[in-house]
Amino acid sequence: MTQSGLRNPEKAVRGLGAAALSLEGLTLLLGIAPIRMLGTGHPNAAIIILIVTAVAAFTLAGMMGRPWAWPAGGALQVVLIVGGLAHWMIAAVGVVFGIAWLYVLHVRRQILS
Repeated sequence: MTQSGLRNPEKAVRGLGAAALSLEGLTLLLGIAPIRMLGTGHPNAAIIILIVTAVAAFTLAGMMGRPWAWPAGGALQVVLIVGGLAHWMIAAVGVVFGIAWLYVLHVRRQILS
């Protein structure tokens, strides 16, 4: 056991990161229907952004054991915020999950230190 009380803290942190990214991917896919129905902004571009970023989130969730996956998860949040140029709801998801990702990084730092 480590100071955190976890048998395998690295595995626990990877699971937390993967869970956050998986929930983000699911949220992004669920955003397709409202954007299609509203039709404001650039709906076709927004749907493409949602699909591509959801696939990226699921891919990163499976690769959390790689050291580069952590900064890539943060970069994904930035991409979503910039994706707000196509539709404001994408930026909103980026901000919400960006805050969640900052918390995941905080927990990771606390557990692994």
